[in-house]
Amino acid sequence: MTVLPPFVVSLLTIYPVRRFAVQLGLVARPGGHSTHTNVTPLGGGIGIWAGIVVTFALGTLAVALVRNNVALQSHLPDQVVPHLEGVWSRVTQLWWLLAAGTVLTILGVIDDRGGVNPWLRLAVEFAVAAFVVYGLNFGLTAFISIAWLTKVLSVIWIVGLINSFNMLDNMDGLSGGVAAIIATSMAIVMLTTTDPGTSQPQLFVAAMLLVVCGSLLGFLWHNRPPAKIFMGDGGSYLVGFLIAVSMLMATYASSDGSRPHAMLAPLCAMAVPLYDMTTVLWIRIRQGRSPFVGDRSHFSHRLVELGLSRTQAVLTIYLVTGTCGLASILLTHVELTQAIMVIGIVGCMLLLVIILESTQWQSDEK
Repeated sequence: MTVLPPFVVSLLTIYPVRRFAVQLGLVARPGGHSTHTNVTPLGGGIGIWAGIVVTFALGTLAVALVRNNVALQSHLPDQVVPHLEGVWSRVTQLWWLLAAGTVLTILGVIDDRGGVNPWLRLAVEFAVAAFVVYGLNFGLTAFISIAWLTKVLSVIWIVGLINSFNMLDNMDGLSGGVAAIIATSMAIVMLTTTDPGTSQPQLFVAAMLLVVCGSLLGFLWHNRPPAKIFMGDGGSYLVGFLIAVSMLMATYASSDGSRPHAMLAPLCAMAVPLYDMTTVLWIRIRQGRSPFVGDRSHFSHRLVELGLSRTQAVLTIYLVTGTCGLASILLTHVELTQAIMVIGIVGCMLLLVIILESTQWQSDEK
């Protein structure tokens, strides 16, 4: 039920966005580093935003009506009622997050329409991330006793994930599908681990991730090959931001400190987008090009150059992401010895990717 409402809202909202994309100035034209051959609407992020915000608006209204109404509570499952006050206590926090995400969506839509100076774009991203970390007091749980360092790393984490999903948005269904897989993996982590303070599953964070996943699935209906609309910067900024913040809101390691390795679960889940962003930036800087100018040096492009079709490349990346997602789930439930093996699996997956890509790098240099 958490996934269905955002799926429907996103799916339906994108139809008018597609129809009026030209009037809105939201179109992607072939040329440059882009690999698509047709004029395609942008603005899928508007539908993703609508799916998320409308769902949480309806959810907020429902909790407001039910929390003090015993008659209405009688129609709810018994396991839901005890959580109503806890959910209500975080409503203000939730809407501040959605407001911050809306700022990024607007920034992305403006960027889609006519472009935004990359330094200004980066400044806004850092400002929004700083607001979340310093204003709303979210931060990494990394067993680092230096408070200012934890906060700085938290800001960098948010900005990094925003840009990783943005850079991954280079083929039909790629960024949205990868984000949906990661959101689902982390939601399972939240539902199968408990918050040390309450000894209850982390339902609030899981719900946020599942709503994001549902909205992405509604978008992917339009973005499946051949794409009828692209996510655009408005969508990738929002999705990267909400997934990044959800991971900051969560608790991974147990209160007795028996599984400190569980804090690596987000890194495992995000292995593919972070790998893609890191290698692309390295290639651009190594070649003396601006890190802000797009090109065809992404993981997906390399797979196509090796002979895979675009659809096969996307499905391959889905498979690698899904494997890393399963590893992130396992990591929160095993002891240290098994955790080393799980992390080793993720490392082997990335090493396999590097070997595949190095074949193309060598052919490029000949």
